[in-house]
Amino acid sequence: MSRRRIDGTRAFGGSPRSTLVVIGNFDGVHRGHRAVLSSAITRAEASSLAPVLLTFDPHPSVVLGKATGSALTTLDRRVELLHRVAPTLTVVVQPFTLALSELSAREFVEQLLLDQLGAASVVVGQNFCFGRGRSGDIAVLSALGAELGFDAAPHALEGDADGVFSSSRVRALLLAGDVAAAAQVLGRPHSISGTVVAGDARGRSIGFPTANFGGVEELLPGHGVYACVVDRLDAHGRAAALGLAVANLGVRPTLGAGASIEAHLLDFSGDLYGTRLRLHFVARIRDEQRFAGVDDLIAQIARDVATARQLLSTKTPDAGADGAWA
Repeated sequence: MSRRRIDGTRAFGGSPRSTLVVIGNFDGVHRGHRAVLSSAITRAEASSLAPVLLTFDPHPSVVLGKATGSALTTLDRRVELLHRVAPTLTVVVQPFTLALSELSAREFVEQLLLDQLGAASVVVGQNFCFGRGRSGDIAVLSALGAELGFDAAPHALEGDADGVFSSSRVRALLLAGDVAAAAQVLGRPHSISGTVVAGDARGRSIGFPTANFGGVEELLPGHGVYACVVDRLDAHGRAAALGLAVANLGVRPTLGAGASIEAHLLDFSGDLYGTRLRLHFVARIRDEQRFAGVDDLIAQIARDVATARQLLSTKTPDAGADGAWA
């Protein structure tokens, strides 16, 4: 088992009062999340504590039967992004169950944070709630800390002129198709990952072959045409930049071909069937629309390709992503 990721608090094996524990879902690992992590790492180093992040899978809302949309990041991608921010961090993924949801705030603290994770300090966002019926908040956590001998530190919510950085804000922007604004909150373009599956070859028949994505778990932006960059994922989930693309999300109304997630890779030829790709949404080019005929569609796709080349002309792989775009 990797010390970078541990499944379940019982498997952690921390010594008493040896860790600083950050708690949260961290879906998207957006700019607000990164501020919390950076502050927590600084606190941990100053106190000679091992930094630990406690997160939950599946999302509590799923287990409790509450309405929830698709996640911004898969669990593996979330762990990857967390370690980019804080390479020394150990991520503990606690399975969220109905039994866990029934723990009182005190039981949650005593069992998970103190007995199993060895917390000397706990860092949470200002709006953090925990325990049965979300009965615990930062005031309850601080009171338990004073009684049981650990430090509880809230972190102020981060934001900009448009509001607080939050996963729900990113979701709303993506559903509206505003991937550029979503990237400002995330600190990088939103991405989805999937396996290239066989399509109906209609793109190839009109001169623009596409990679059709299957098995996508992340939230999809609103229907439309987007300028994207693409990573190839190996068998271990490691990503490497593959190229530029124009992606279409929607129902392909002109061809009557039904719903799809497809990307035309620029200046690429080869067989990608069965390959896992990661698609990063850099800019929205236009809405999906119905054309009078196939010739009009072909002409518009050619213009989309030219627009994408211009929008992506200055993009380079992220220096912190080990050869991947982001």
